[in-house]
Amino acid sequence: MVFFAGSFYQKNMDIKEIQALIKFVSTAGVDEVEINQKDFKLLIKKNPAQFTTTQYIPAPVAMQAAPAPVAISAPVVATPSAPAAEAKADNLITIKSPMVGTFYRTASPDSPVFVNVGDDVKLGTVICIIEAMKLFNEIESEVTGKIVKILVDNASPVEYDQPLFLIEPA
Repeated sequence: MVFFAGSFYQKNMDIKEIQALIKFVSTAGVDEVEINQKDFKLLIKKNPAQFTTTQYIPAPVAMQAAPAPVAISAPVVATPSAPAAEAKADNLITIKSPMVGTFYRTASPDSPVFVNVGDDVKLGTVICIIEAMKLFNEIESEVTGKIVKILVDNASPVEYDQPLFLIEPA
């Protein structure tokens, strides 16, 4: 879970430095990293289980005379769809989102898509863009292979580490 507060300027920290911090937190034995500068604050927490949402669901009428809301706390977790889980068993590589933002398949509304299902990609080929805090970050393929499935719709919000593409390695 990544939180930003205050103004974000590239002169303070660029996205690659933030990604490196996120990787550090996920692999090191720390649960959070916080950076405070004059116009910039960054807080990265490893354990998203601390953050919960509350849903109010009316109790069934058969159990009570008057329905009352029931609070349920559950961690916010993104789950892959069943076909994506089946495809992983076939030795496919999953490209995941390196950040929280908005997923775009094109550079602009008039541009062609970066990749389609069935396209061959090489290591370093730009496969999508993720917009985070008004910065458009090109996401490159981590492997050489063929796009088997695109797991996110264009202009959809994505979370850190959310699966974006399934690639069959070459």
